[in-house]
Amino acid sequence: MIDPLLLQTAHRGVVHATRHWIFHLGALGFIPLGLLDASIIPLPGSMDVLTIVLAARRADLWFYYAVMATIGSVIGEFVTYRIARRGGKDMLAKKFSQRRLQQVYGAFERWGFGAIAVPALLPPPMPLLPFVLTAGALQYSPYKFTTAIAVGRFARYTILGFLAARYGRGILKYLTSDGHVMVITVVVLLLATVAVTVFLLTRKRKKLARA
Repeated sequence: MIDPLLLQTAHRGVVHATRHWIFHLGALGFIPLGLLDASIIPLPGSMDVLTIVLAARRADLWFYYAVMATIGSVIGEFVTYRIARRGGKDMLAKKFSQRRLQQVYGAFERWGFGAIAVPALLPPPMPLLPFVLTAGALQYSPYKFTTAIAVGRFARYTILGFLAARYGRGILKYLTSDGHVMVITVVVLLLATVAVTVFLLTRKRKKLARA
């Protein structure tokens, strides 16, 4: 029988080695990290951390890193979306409870585009995976899905990249410290402001389309 402690130690070693390799790739690391982060076993906050670290290291390239983070995330989420599109509703039924599915279905019926863009924008613990899988299972438009992910992620990584370039890598400590709630609040408010804007624009576009 394999020792659970040995498995845990090996897992940590693999995660550390993978993280080191990804960070060594620089901006290109957003591609494999985006695929991992959007997988069935996501890595919450990993894309945020890489964006902050790289933007703090090279402040003059912060916008480039925000764009690359967006591209990596869009690629990763689209792969997951395609898998769910093939799996259909049966795949969702195996992964989520009926209550959870009804909540996500309701969000899609009410918000449509915003049901993807807003979760893509907001930081953890706001889950994105259920909405990505649902979008695929419900055969949501690939173009609209990609656009929604791109809008949400670009806004998110642009804000994080700018803050990292402005305040340096120390922002990571502030974002994870209980003693700096104000900084966390400011970041969340910025993201929430953009999220509300995206939601309102989406509703306005839907009303115009119905008119």
